[in-house]
Amino acid sequence: MTPDYESGTGNALMSQNKTFIEFHEALLKLNHRPDFINDNRSRKLAALSDLAGQLLQVDRVSIWQMNAAGNRIDSEVLFQLEGGHDYQPIALEEQDNPAYFQALRTARVIDASDARSDRRTAQFTQSYFVPPGIHSLLDAPVFDGGRLSGVICLESLKRRAWTLPEISFATAIADTISLINTHEAWLHSQKQLDYVTHFDSLTGLPNLQSFRERIYHLIQKIRQRPEEGFTLIWIDLDRLKSVNDGMGAAGGNRVISEIANRLRSLYLQGRDKVARIGGDEFAVLVRDADGDCNLEQIVHQIQHCVSDPIAIDNRTLRMTASVGVCRYPDDGKDTESLLRSAEAAMYYAKENGRARMQTFNSDIHSTARSRFVLEGELRQAILRNELDVFYQPIVNTRDRRMVSIEALVRWEHPEQGWMSPIEFLDVARNAGLMQDLGTAVLRRVCEDRQRTASQGIELPVMAINLSAEQVMDDRLPKLVEEMLEHYGISGSELQFELTEDAIKDDSKSMQAILNELGALGSKLSIDDFGTGYSSLSRLKHLPFSRLKIDRSFIRDIPDNADDKAITLSILGLARGLGMEVVAEGVETEEQRHWLLEQGCELLQGYLFSKPVPIDQLLALDAVPRRSAL
Repeated sequence: MTPDYESGTGNALMSQNKTFIEFHEALLKLNHRPDFINDNRSRKLAALSDLAGQLLQVDRVSIWQMNAAGNRIDSEVLFQLEGGHDYQPIALEEQDNPAYFQALRTARVIDASDARSDRRTAQFTQSYFVPPGIHSLLDAPVFDGGRLSGVICLESLKRRAWTLPEISFATAIADTISLINTHEAWLHSQKQLDYVTHFDSLTGLPNLQSFRERIYHLIQKIRQRPEEGFTLIWIDLDRLKSVNDGMGAAGGNRVISEIANRLRSLYLQGRDKVARIGGDEFAVLVRDADGDCNLEQIVHQIQHCVSDPIAIDNRTLRMTASVGVCRYPDDGKDTESLLRSAEAAMYYAKENGRARMQTFNSDIHSTARSRFVLEGELRQAILRNELDVFYQPIVNTRDRRMVSIEALVRWEHPEQGWMSPIEFLDVARNAGLMQDLGTAVLRRVCEDRQRTASQGIELPVMAINLSAEQVMDDRLPKLVEEMLEHYGISGSELQFELTEDAIKDDSKSMQAILNELGALGSKLSIDDFGTGYSSLSRLKHLPFSRLKIDRSFIRDIPDNADDKAITLSILGLARGLGMEVVAEGVETEEQRHWLLEQGCELLQGYLFSKPVPIDQLLALDAVPRRSAL
């Protein structure tokens, strides 16, 4: 008898193995179908429930979604073997079925052959099982990460003992649903990030990046038709600083928003795109504005639109605008030269009385605003090592302990006083001074670190920003190595930060430069994440260990749901890539507490310290100290 028994057992196992393979091959085949891959979530769920119902010959297959509070599931899809798909909105509450919800959270699968008496599902008997005549139930929870997000439920109208291949198949479908959910969440976050990248958060207008892309597109298009052209109009609001001084930043923002709404609604003949390109600056692209009369009429419309009274808090304001105009291809053959020409014309208008329009001409660059004089002064300041560096701590979320420091360049202009980077970096970039400026900052950081070490103070890692120009220069690693050797500093004492736009080229040369910096012992960080174009593949293949969430996403949390969603998406992305995360621009305890709850370990912002000179930094309580003796 024994051989027969063993033979029967072996045959049963072989049969189960064959069934197991057939089930999973069918699921794999569905997952790789192009129409399934490209379908939307609802139809994917319908296809999965159809496959489960037909393959396992169960009477009903339903897919449910858990609510955010985790105490209710709502039906999304219902497949019936006799009747196909029939969506029935049903909700099941935890308070009515506590044992079932507990089982969902703790079990890999709920295989109830006698569902009406099973302790996990017995509470469903009268309200759920009896009307359709359900007797057996096989449920597989769906988890997105560690969170229970739903369940797939297989139901039989007769008593049925669930086999191992069937249980395995149900869990495989649950895992497939989890992957679909994760992919959908990622797509949603990418759309949000793309919106933030291309649109201004205050006004909703396209931003400078979007405006640049449109200019580039028009140039490519018009090159095929050389008889055509377009006009770029640069608009700068006059004396907005007075509004900010008198009514606060909120008052200034309301003025900017009102002007943005007016420009958005303004009909201009040949208008192509309107954008907000800076704090109080807007730009307009106009096609086929060839005649001077037509162009003057367009600028008159813009200035009239700006100068109409604005009522804010029982006060009436009248704004004016300085306008610069240039034309493609006469005043520039590429995007950046056109933007520079329009901006130069605008500055010339502002310097010569404001509230006026200036078309670009060849003499403007030599006579326009002090921006061009500033270039020479900045060049001299770099040569004389007159630039300074301020430092802003990056702290641990929980105990506020300083874990690293970001170095930020500053310039004390002999006439204008302290200048922040936003006031002179564009000048440096247009003048080709970014590499020299970067070298000056690196030297000052090394000097400060050497000096503090000689005083018996060991500072945390210092983070230095690298420009796109620096990171594409293959001499950079050698320069850093020589600087480290000269000042007696280890590469691990420095960290280098790059913005997303600085790495958008993603060339082999740039990868080699970053790897060489890493070989010196320095870690790399992505700054202002979410405002550029970092793809998953790029982040995966470049040697970054830290990601900094741009302050624009932090400013309105925890009140803004969109910013919270984007921040959570970035945190999830960083964790998946094994990267540290720093939240920039933290200014309130509410922001700190929310970020702490989400597991963001590192924070930077005015809540802890504004950027300060090295001597003031050393006076902060959070500075870790170690005696050299």
